[in-house]
Amino acid sequence: MNQLRFISLASGSSGNCYFIGTMRNGILIDAGIGIRSIKKKLKAQGYGLEHILAVFVTHDHYDHIKAVGTLGEKHFLPIYSTEKILDGINRNYGVTEKLHRNRRVIETGQKYTVGEFEITAFPVSHDATETIGYTLEYAGKRFTLATDLGYICENAATHIRQADHLVIEANFDREMLRNGHYPLFLQERIDGETGHLCNDETARFLAENYHKGLKNIYLCHLSKQNNTPEKAFDTVRCALEQNGVRVGSDLHLSVLPRMDCSEVFCLS
Repeated sequence: MNQLRFISLASGSSGNCYFIGTMRNGILIDAGIGIRSIKKKLKAQGYGLEHILAVFVTHDHYDHIKAVGTLGEKHFLPIYSTEKILDGINRNYGVTEKLHRNRRVIETGQKYTVGEFEITAFPVSHDATETIGYTLEYAGKRFTLATDLGYICENAATHIRQADHLVIEANFDREMLRNGHYPLFLQERIDGETGHLCNDETARFLAENYHKGLKNIYLCHLSKQNNTPEKAFDTVRCALEQNGVRVGSDLHLSVLPRMDCSEVFCLS
């Protein structure tokens, strides 16, 4: 049986795109970078678009959907998301290639089979038309991605608590946000219940909800202006270790690069 693999092609306010699959094939979650960049980064890891079974979209903000129309209409990949999100993609002025033939409507809470993978969407709180996270199940393991959420609602919490491998947002450091150059209204939007998760909130939830099945945590969607990889990592590491979780022994913790492609993470 092929081992599950995870690659972050980009993770941040400038663009988000993630590959999850096996050596044979997989899916993309979001496509918020250019199509040439997606092809180049996949090729560097031994994949082409012919290895991509589908694209699953979390929401209709441009940094998550830049290449979605092109992948759906020019490369004939099925694009999965809720009806509201798919409609929102077509309304986004930045998306020049609108979705028509290859849109696939899904509902939260329902399990969908794509290739060898079972995928379930769950609602999260963010100021888009609608926003969802995903759990992918393969060979008895659960991979969950939860990004762009102002707080962890109970639906999201249930999926995060059950994950064996987790990609979760640690968008900003609250002190950096408050002492930075952002105007007050933007600070309040980011730090609100339909904004983003800060390092402290992510750390607290992970420390309080750790279980022995959780083997990998990947911190995603870091702000360029209001966070650093070191702050995000140290905040989460300290919270986990204060609760008796040994980072590097009990689990692997890392921060995904904002613009660059990550290494290939083999998940067992």
